[in-house]
Formats: sequence, structure tokens, C-alpha cells
Amino acid sequence: MSKERGRDDTRRAIAVHAARLMAQDGIDDHGLAKRKAARLLGVPDARRLPNNEEVDAALREYREIYEGSDHKQLVRELRTLATKVMRELAAFDAHLTGAVLAGIAGRHALIHLQLFAEDPKGVELFLINRGIVYKAGEKRLYAGQELRLLPAFSMEVEGREIELTVLDARDLRVPLRASAAGRIIERARLPAVEALLEEP
Repeated sequence: MSKERGRDDTRRAIAVHAARLMAQDGIDDHGLAKRKAARLLGVPDARRLPNNEEVDAALREYREIYEGSDHKQLVRELRTLATKVMRELAAFDAHLTGAVLAGIAGRHALIHLQLFAEDPKGVELFLINRGIVYKAGEKRLYAGQELRLLPAFSMEVEGREIELTVLDARDLRVPLRASAAGRIIERARLPAVEALLEEP
């Protein structure tokens, strides 16, 4: 077996194991799942770790095989709830991102929304004025190689945690990443999410 083939097989094994950890243990951090999977498989070489896309592909495969229609129903429920919250936050041009948009969310998944506002305080005042209980924090995202520390709010709606990341309105045209070398974060406005719900 060639070295290259062996490296590919190792990456695939780690991706599959990481996907299983994410599905079964509710881990939503790709890096944590990959490192834990590598340790369990006895792979010390960080260069053999799969990228997030490989883990997501394995996770999608896992859910199709082991969770089937139950998972499809869960994703539908999460997207339905997301559209409800997005309508409430329409003033901030809410976009759905993450596992719920990608269709690989599990039962422990958070609903991730990106909001765009001239002033983050406007989002906080919106939540306060509606009596919504929330926690304030920060989210780290990359615009190109530039690290951004962004205001974030988490709240619970119908027993589900919703995470709101607030960006400047100008960031609508900026490709954002979870890490400097990561893939561009996909996002969708309300009409696109509603269109996903209309699919059979």
C-alpha cells in the first residue's frame, strides 16, 4: 500500500469516527471531534486529520444509514423553528447557517443565525423589549485572514437553543470562515430556507 493511500485511509477512518462522535455524543465542534477520534484510533500525526468537509460528508452518510426518516423529520422541525425566529428577526436580515442549513443537525444541535445590523446594541434592545431571556457572549469568525470577535447572543425558543451572531451590515458581501484556513460559511435568507421546507 502506498503512503498516500494509507494517509487517505487514515483520514477516512478519523472522519467516520469523528462523525459517529458528533452524532452519538452531540459534539458540534469539528476540531474536538477529530482530535478525539484520532486519539481513540491511536493516530498522533495531526497532518492526517480530515478537513471539516470530509467529516460532514461522513456525518451525512451516518445519519442517512442509521437515522433515516427520523433524522429528516428532525431537520425539518429545526428548519421550521428557524424560519419562525428569522421572521421575528427580519429587521436584522437574519441568515441561517451551520448544521441545520446543511441538513446534518442532530438532536442536540443549536440553530445558528447570522444577523446584520448597523449597531449590535439594536439586537440586544430588540431582545430586551420583547422580554426574551438571553446570554451575551462573543463569536470568533475570520474575514479572510482577519480574526473578528463578534457580539453573540444565545436564547431558548421552544426548548431549542438559538445562537445569534451579529455582524455589520457591510459584512453581507464578506465571505466568513470559522477558521483562517476553513471553508466559507454558507448562509441562507428566509426565502431560501422556506424553499428547503417545500422540498419533498
